Amino acid sequence: MSAGAKDSPDVTFDPRTPIDPSRALVPSVIKLNEERVNRGFWPKIRRVAAKVPFAAEALSVWYCAKDDETPTAAKGMMLAALAYFVLPTDVLPDFIAGLGYTDDAAVFATLMSLVGKNLKPRHREAARRSIRRLRLED
Repeated sequence: MSAGAKDSPDVTFDPRTPIDPSRALVPSVIKLNEERVNRGFWPKIRRVAAKVPFAAEALSVWYCAKDDETPTAAKGMMLAALAYFVLPTDVLPDFIAGLGYTDDAAVFATLMSLVGKNLKPRHREAARRSIRRLRLED
């Protein structure tokens, strides 16, 4: 096979063009991520709200992902980031002091650059109220 030929000619990626959301988000994966987030987000955020500097962003994303007005493509990416945060095993396990949440923070920073415009003041305010409440519980 020549260097220019591809096994799958219909599979192409050009980093200069936006990804078509209909191809980027598989409904079954979104549903799985949503189930993981529904099960694990609040228990985890309660445990780490005082420890991770991006807790308010994670909560803002959670509120935005639950908002019916948030576009489906943005919701799918948000749920993927939240599911990564919830998973106990990831690139850098969370229990590693000083490093455990750096990969999660990088995921949220990337997410914010991609879909942060979907976060509304109401999502951020709900997150601020939740953070205050969670930190008072500690």
